[in-house]
Amino acid sequence: MMKALVYHGFGHRSWEETPDPQLIEATDAIVRVDAVTICGTDLHILKGDVPAVEPGRVLGHEAVGTVMTTGRSVSTLKPGDRVLASCISACGRCRYCRVGMFGQCLGSGGWILGHRVDGTQAEYVRVPYADTSTHLLPDGVADEAALMLADILPTAYEVGVLNGRVQPGDTVVVVGAGPIGLAAITTAQLFTPSHIVAVDPAPARLEAAKQFGADLVIGSGDDPEAAIAELTRGLGADVAIEAVGIPETFELCARLVRPGGHLANVGVHGAPSTLHLEDLWIRNLTITTGLVDTYSTPTLLDMTAAGRLDPSRFITHRFALHDMAAAYETFSDPKTTGALKVVLSRA
Repeated sequence: MMKALVYHGFGHRSWEETPDPQLIEATDAIVRVDAVTICGTDLHILKGDVPAVEPGRVLGHEAVGTVMTTGRSVSTLKPGDRVLASCISACGRCRYCRVGMFGQCLGSGGWILGHRVDGTQAEYVRVPYADTSTHLLPDGVADEAALMLADILPTAYEVGVLNGRVQPGDTVVVVGAGPIGLAAITTAQLFTPSHIVAVDPAPARLEAAKQFGADLVIGSGDDPEAAIAELTRGLGADVAIEAVGIPETFELCARLVRPGGHLANVGVHGAPSTLHLEDLWIRNLTITTGLVDTYSTPTLLDMTAAGRLDPSRFITHRFALHDMAAAYETFSDPKTTGALKVVLSRA
């Protein structure tokens, strides 16, 4: 038996004993979890926003660990290998995987860890499609740094910055300065925009946004529309990135972006938002949504290994793996704790 964080329905979770994972398919690997984190999506699950997650499920979809055993069809991993377990599992063969849309995998992949199969917030995890759903880690990349590449950095980069078509000279507005928003600020800088603006009601997160590279921050007492209009001489933002997942922030992004601009939704929404087509139909907007595909993870990993990217700066709190309850309490109350990302490590 091992210990794992088990979901028990709306608002309920428990760090408890559960059976060790076993190989089920020939393409599986069993990985010892050496470092794991908590995602905002895990909080959405606990709030009931992801009804596909059934009670009894082990949560978590991000981990760095050590391969313990592999199925007979796994050819690129061996016991003892240190790997990043991606938040997205990819069969590598279906129509979507062949074009890099791993998040839409038709071969029982996509976002399954901590969603449709048991996840990573545990002492051990079964990783399906291990050859195509893990990344071998270079010796020079620390567990904590690699862990940030399991989800938040590729999500912000792919679904926010790349889908939003950020270009040199753009004005980019990021609504929501939590971990995903800060990752969008970080990776938007790769394209040398003229201005990056962060919008968030929490002063601590606005301060973090400045440290991560925002040129202008807009708080709860400010008028975002007026500030963006002044900054852009009335045009509006070239790109608005929604990084919260509530109707108000999506609708704000639609008001902030200029005609011909891009609205890239990254947030996980649990309620409908109003799409004001009576205003938007004439404005030539491009609105994108998406689940991360993680096709950018090797690039981000290479940048980390080369010292061009420092993912560890997202980490504000560290815990032992068995302190899962305390880690959740800290992560779920960022206004009080100042938490961005928490890391739980094997003792």
